[in-house]
Amino acid sequence: MAAGPRRDTRGIVDAPDLFAHVRFRRREPAAALRPYLEHYWLIDWDLAEPYAAHVVPHPSVNLVCQRYEAGDSPRERSGYAEVAGVDPGLFTRKLAGRGRVCGVQFRPGGFRPFTPGHPVSAWTGLHADAAEVLRLPPPVDAVLGPDDEDARVAALDAFLLALEPRPDPRAALAMAAVDRVRTDRSVRRVDGLARDTGLSARSLQRLFSAYVGVGPKWVILRYRIHEALEAAESGPAADWARLAADLGYSDQAHLVRDFTATVGVPPTAFAPH
Repeated sequence: MAAGPRRDTRGIVDAPDLFAHVRFRRREPAAALRPYLEHYWLIDWDLAEPYAAHVVPHPSVNLVCQRYEAGDSPRERSGYAEVAGVDPGLFTRKLAGRGRVCGVQFRPGGFRPFTPGHPVSAWTGLHADAAEVLRLPPPVDAVLGPDDEDARVAALDAFLLALEPRPDPRAALAMAAVDRVRTDRSVRRVDGLARDTGLSARSLQRLFSAYVGVGPKWVILRYRIHEALEAAESGPAADWARLAADLGYSDQAHLVRDFTATVGVPPTAFAPH
């Protein structure tokens, strides 16, 4: 496993523009949590004008502590925590005034050890009160209150360690399978991934439903769309026909259709800054 938090911006639509409006950082969790977590992500903003952030989400569950000083409800203004299941579509969040978010991005397959009694698919597409999903209420004030970033990270570490995640061979298998999809562009079909994992296609489907929250075909598509988004933002000179072939699409039109359905606009809508 690579040392330190992931540094790429895959999935963030127009990352340079987002980073011009907010302070965005990733922090590494405690060593005992790293088998299950990608990283912590912290965002703070103080905006004169509203700004909409767009993300094509990873196949990950997130625990999100958030506070919006210009929020519509006392809950938003004081701060709250929710578990965000894998989001099948484009995630958009409007930011205004001042606010702070501190999130935990679990590795795809890594959330189940914290809630072993429930399939991860139970939260797909949902945002649920964290206290109802987890055995303990997250320490929202400790995570959002201090300006000392190390103290905020330590509060997250202490909370997640108190949940006592246990090693789970099937969670490890799911995490390894998703990581293979993310890092190996040659993985294009579910049956091939199943063979590499040592499972039947049907067993792989069940594993992904229980531990990832979405099917393996969806995961393959999502990571390929991330690559296509990265290409689209690199400029109009992207060779879409070649990229479509490299990503396993039958033709360029199919890739463009999937991209447009996921991101909401065609690749031609992007231009470099």
